[in-house]
Amino acid sequence: MIRVRLDGPVDFDGFRLAARRLVLDGVAPETVEWITGEDGGDLWSTAADGDATDASERAASAAFTVPASFLSLCQSALLHREPRRFELLHRLLSRLRTDPVRWHDRFDEDRRHAERLAREVRHEIHKTHAFVRFVPVEDTDGERLVAWFEPEHHVLEAASPFFARRFANLRWTILSPRVSMHWDGVRLCAGPGARRETAPPPDAGAALWLTYYRSIFNPARLKLAMMTREMPRRYWANLPEAALIEPLVAKADDRVRDMLDAGPTAPRRIRPIVRPPRGSTT
Repeated sequence: MIRVRLDGPVDFDGFRLAARRLVLDGVAPETVEWITGEDGGDLWSTAADGDATDASERAASAAFTVPASFLSLCQSALLHREPRRFELLHRLLSRLRTDPVRWHDRFDEDRRHAERLAREVRHEIHKTHAFVRFVPVEDTDGERLVAWFEPEHHVLEAASPFFARRFANLRWTILSPRVSMHWDGVRLCAGPGARRETAPPPDAGAALWLTYYRSIFNPARLKLAMMTREMPRRYWANLPEAALIEPLVAKADDRVRDMLDAGPTAPRRIRPIVRPPRGSTT
């Protein structure tokens, strides 16, 4: 068994270099163990071995290309938590070199598997954009927005440029168990993971948001199955408004009956604006 260490679970460049070397050496994907943590052991090196002649021969044999669609698929699928994703992508790369025509088979089981991983990653990035909730805190440089989020997949680095564009003039930090992302108004950088208790508690603005959320809740339009599909319960722990969902849902039927029993209300009469004739003076 060959063990290959990457620089973390989202090291696309490291995976790309190592996988190409493995394919060129004819290493079977099922004989490789990919390491993304701090595990020890004898690891296979991606550095070139041998003398300059060997390096030249390897460079010549390395001249094979892959479709841009494959690279895009790898970049997304690699962010999934699926533990065998590296083996899957390594196998697809091996097949691309030996049988490139097979890549066009959209019903290939491995390709469909990788595309499913990529879809779930893109979905998680979308949910990250929707469900991150910032709290303002004061530090030595002034106000900073801080949020706690626990994504299902390794998407925080990929999702963070959205917040850098949206809050370009603000300083913010997103904490998560694996990694923390920081924006200082100029540069986006990653830091070590954090614990839930290091995140700031809700502030006064959260109470205002809850009042607004409660006021816009329409019990007559409640579709619980659709709501939980769009806002899965695993996100609720980090959403202030989630504390209101069950009480509002529990009272929805009673509120609808009250609305029906009350009957229609007369529209408020608005006095028309009387404009003076043209040319008249006041």
